[in-house]
Amino acid sequence: MGRFLYPVDTDQFADIRKDGKVYVDKTDMVFDLVGKYRYVFLARPRRFGKSLLCNTFKAYFQGQKELFEGLKIAELEKEWKKYPVLHFTMSGLKNCTIPEAKSALELFIGDYEKIYGRNMAEETPGKRFRGLIHRACEQTGEKAVVILDEYDSAIMRLMYEPEQLEAMRTMLREFYQVLKDEGAYLRFVFITGVTKFSQLSIFSELNNLTQISMYDEYSGLCGITQEELDTVLRPCVEEYAQNLEITTDEAYALLKKNYDGYHFSRKSQDVYAPFSVLRAFDGRNTDHYWFESGTMTSLIEHLRHYPLKTALQYDGVKVGLDEFNISCESASTPIPLLYQSGYLTIDSYEPLLKTYTLHFPNLEVRSGMVSGLMPLILKRTTADGNSLTRNMASSLFSGDVSGAISALRSYIAKIPYDIITKEEWNDKESRESFYKLLLYMAFSMLDSTVDTEVKSVLGRADVVIKTRTDIFVLELKVDDTVDHALEQIDSKGYAIPYEADGRKVTKCGVSISSEARNITHWRVVDADGNITDEQVFGL
Repeated sequence: MGRFLYPVDTDQFADIRKDGKVYVDKTDMVFDLVGKYRYVFLARPRRFGKSLLCNTFKAYFQGQKELFEGLKIAELEKEWKKYPVLHFTMSGLKNCTIPEAKSALELFIGDYEKIYGRNMAEETPGKRFRGLIHRACEQTGEKAVVILDEYDSAIMRLMYEPEQLEAMRTMLREFYQVLKDEGAYLRFVFITGVTKFSQLSIFSELNNLTQISMYDEYSGLCGITQEELDTVLRPCVEEYAQNLEITTDEAYALLKKNYDGYHFSRKSQDVYAPFSVLRAFDGRNTDHYWFESGTMTSLIEHLRHYPLKTALQYDGVKVGLDEFNISCESASTPIPLLYQSGYLTIDSYEPLLKTYTLHFPNLEVRSGMVSGLMPLILKRTTADGNSLTRNMASSLFSGDVSGAISALRSYIAKIPYDIITKEEWNDKESRESFYKLLLYMAFSMLDSTVDTEVKSVLGRADVVIKTRTDIFVLELKVDDTVDHALEQIDSKGYAIPYEADGRKVTKCGVSISSEARNITHWRVVDADGNITDEQVFGL
């Protein structure tokens, strides 16, 4: 057993503190928020610690001082007043019909009415909520605190069912409207979700709600920052390294590659996916934990309303703020969905043009996306994709790049022709985009086995593959020659960064014919330009 206990099975702040489990202290930001604002909204992807944060606010406002001993807030808070806290976890409404959602709300309210009483004249959830707040204040002598976790759970699955969506909104709007009307009775309101509240037309009247989702100073409020990983979590990283029998530096590199890369504002800190990092520590392994938790199933259901392949083509997209914050149900692309759900994140911001560049944050997300969507896009089984990965990796580990390309060629040969339309096939740009997407998926899957860098999805299709002994630099051309591919490797200097690496550097030019619908020519050369292998296939 390791030295540390990790909170992989709970989001309850009290349990984590009482059981001595690893806790990354964010309480100074909790204190700061409470001092600055009365109505706060935070949007973050699922599995990012929103529920833990809600439970932290709950314990704080309940005055549970003993739980905060040794934390930053203990030096800041002097009063530790106790307030009536009304905490609603809305995730239980996720798969509910409208009558079921209404009943669930009434049950939530009923739990607190056992404490503060009920007026039987209050019939609807909204009226009961309003009365509950009043009685809580009257009986305690303090204003109420309201915490709404995952407020949008009931809405998300209805995004593409207009009538049901509006009916659910109407029911929830009455409930949430109370927060606007009863401000005189409220000390603090904290709301979390995946989607921006303004997009769902639920809080149309709640104009005093401060959205901190893109505030630089709160970019690390949920998740694990690089600084936290380097300091308070360093002993955990060291234990993780020992378990994997690698150096601490190698462990940091592994964690960064797989789980880092989230940015939630223009000047955001580097943020790691907390669920994945803690699962990796606890399981003493590196895996795609975020996707194991069911994110892919939900995503695919949403993506069925768009061409599936487009989801992978937005890695590196440039958008204005309004474009990726638009309502999901009215968007013409999946960009808002991908950003809000954590599949895309902010990579950079151009102030002059006021544009954001969005990217897949890390290997876990990119590989998970590819492995989940590849069977649907290419109409091949997951087993086929896994077999391709094994065959390509086996060849590369033995230094045989031709064997890897041959395995890819065999895979392409079995892809059905009807995965793109005749119109798309007759368009040269569409054909090129399809093959580049196919190659992107293949090498992205390989990335979990060997160290692969796919430079661009729709730009140049250059790929760098690293094993312990070899570095392979590949350039891929559609309806063009391997001569041009190899010339580009040299003219652009793709291999230069690796010349002093110590590993054997090999360059490979690959040509794909849209007429043959496959790879028809590849040539392998060594660092000095000598041809070591070449294969040509007829049309």
